[in-house]
Amino acid sequence: MAYAITQTCCNDATCVKVCPVNCIHPTPDEPDFGTTEMLYIDPASCIDCGACADACPVEAIFPVEHLTAPLQAYAEVNAAYYAGVEPTAETTDPAPNFHHWGPPVFGRAIPSDFAPLDVAVVGTGPAGMYAVEDLLLRTNSRVTLIDRLPVAGGLVRYGVAPDHPSTKKIGETFGRFHTHPRLRLRLGVEVGRDVTADELAARHDAVIYAVGASSARRLDIPGEDLPGSVAATTLVGWYNRHPDVPADAIDLSAERVVVVGNGNVALDVARILTADPAALEGTTISPAALAQLRSSKVREVVLLGRRGPESAAYTTPELLALTQLDDVELVVDGHDAQIEAAIEAAPVDGKASLLRGLAREAVDWSAPPRHGRRRIVLRFNSAPVEISGDTQVRALRVTGRTGDAEITAGQVVRAIGYRGTELPGLPFDEATGTIPHADGRVDGRPGTYVVGWIKRGPSGGIGANRTCARETVDALLDDAIAGRLPASR
Repeated sequence: MAYAITQTCCNDATCVKVCPVNCIHPTPDEPDFGTTEMLYIDPASCIDCGACADACPVEAIFPVEHLTAPLQAYAEVNAAYYAGVEPTAETTDPAPNFHHWGPPVFGRAIPSDFAPLDVAVVGTGPAGMYAVEDLLLRTNSRVTLIDRLPVAGGLVRYGVAPDHPSTKKIGETFGRFHTHPRLRLRLGVEVGRDVTADELAARHDAVIYAVGASSARRLDIPGEDLPGSVAATTLVGWYNRHPDVPADAIDLSAERVVVVGNGNVALDVARILTADPAALEGTTISPAALAQLRSSKVREVVLLGRRGPESAAYTTPELLALTQLDDVELVVDGHDAQIEAAIEAAPVDGKASLLRGLAREAVDWSAPPRHGRRRIVLRFNSAPVEISGDTQVRALRVTGRTGDAEITAGQVVRAIGYRGTELPGLPFDEATGTIPHADGRVDGRPGTYVVGWIKRGPSGGIGANRTCARETVDALLDDAIAGRLPASR
């Protein structure tokens, strides 16, 4: 009996470390690591030891025979990754292919006689916490961990949808460092308001900024600022009880909502707005948001994609999970014959192939949604042109290969990506929404570093930050050993 990795895989690669037979790929030292949507277990090599399931920080790994109905497809997803792979001596050897022992590698750890560094890390999300883990486990550094919010967690706490409780569990893994004897946690402290970047630099040997990408990209179309037009960051913050978002920030009085975007966040928004509120009870969802969902009039959510289904930004695991919903109807708007052609031409392991079994419909966008089951409509090859209304959103005009269309809707949510926000006292690249750097070293500020989305832009999931943090901490340690850190005051 083999194990399988499912939807909530975070690419953290903890499972790779503990697997005794090297059956989980891609590994951190393989080229595909960080580019695949998840990690995969080879069913032909798995020896059913369960070590990976025990180590998984987000409870994404299960025995294949114990997969529940919504997760059974992931057994095929794991196996498909290895389909067509040429067998080697290692994969055909019936004996366990145990990891080879080699000399210990400590990277760029500071020598034992080196005076402990005082390092400030700004941001308690995954990127900041991977940097903290590296500093505490590889060096004798003392760390001051700072966050402007009153609760630690960053993206894990305020960005992960409440119906993904397993993904949120990685916060417990990070949380164990909050009580480390060499760490001081300072919540509710904002750089630029309570302390300046210069003051932090003066009080510490080095400062690492892991402040993420908290603002939303704009559509830059007429009507974008009408009431009822909101950023996905606002809606996500609303259901996750973000302190910056008022409990009444979202109005659910419209029957149709259009979500502009085809990424995982867009799918999260559509799924939460159409979910049975009873299924969200007992999760981390905001009580105020749950109360509003119980009286919500939303019947239909339209996911609007500028390009075709073959180019959608969401991941295969998230789309697969959407197709497994029992109480929500999933429909493809068949307004363009090119869409059907793309779906039929998609390879078996392509995302678009998952849409083959879905209903097609030529939707009358001037009419209100029909009653019955709530539904999500996927409309591809359509770019937003204008949001219309007088004092409230009334419709969204879109254009595409087949011409223009007007979608009647009471709310438009833009989910077209995130960008970083300028931090007082630090350089900022307006074009990329990031802090300019070289290998994590902030341009023009010796002793100041960046990690995560503010370093590389809003790409990669939770686990991608581990490698990113290692690069930044390595740069910091190189500078410390070489004497390039400025003297703290």
